[in-house]
Amino acid sequence: MISKKMSDSLNTHMNLELFSAHLYLVMSSNANEMGLKGAANWFFVQYREEMIHFMKFYTYLTDQGVVISMPAGKAVPNKYKSLLDMMKNTLTHEQLITSCINNLSEQAVQEKDHATQIFLQWFVTEQIEEENNDRDLIAKLKLVGDNGHGILMIDAEMGARVFVAPPGSPVAV
Repeated sequence: MISKKMSDSLNTHMNLELFSAHLYLVMSSNANEMGLKGAANWFFVQYREEMIHFMKFYTYLTDQGVVISMPAGKAVPNKYKSLLDMMKNTLTHEQLITSCINNLSEQAVQEKDHATQIFLQWFVTEQIEEENNDRDLIAKLKLVGDNGHGILMIDAEMGARVFVAPPGSPVAV
């Protein structure tokens, strides 16, 4: 059985995952506007992953008998100077998500909520991958600076990313 405090915390985070999806959808649009179709693809794949994360929380909460709430969300930033700017914002956002997941994990430990601890473990591991991918792209973008050819090479690399739904995902969006 999940506590009211834990379910409220998970519900709040679920809505943050939805915000993340919206953030990456806007970044995809921005990259597309910059002529960076590969980056637009990368951010769209990121959007789809965040929707899976949202649905994992939704499914977990409803399986626990929790009626979810969906408060109005805050506006998503939609102005970026460059691909490097978008990636730096992505890393900052993912670090926020990591901190939130860690706080949720700690709360689950304190409440001796073993089911939620197990549920959150997947997200702990996922965040390591998320931040690592962002740092790699930031490093490459810093190396090429404003060199258009270098940016286009990175854009092509980003365009090769494909969406793969994790096993057992609630929906493939």
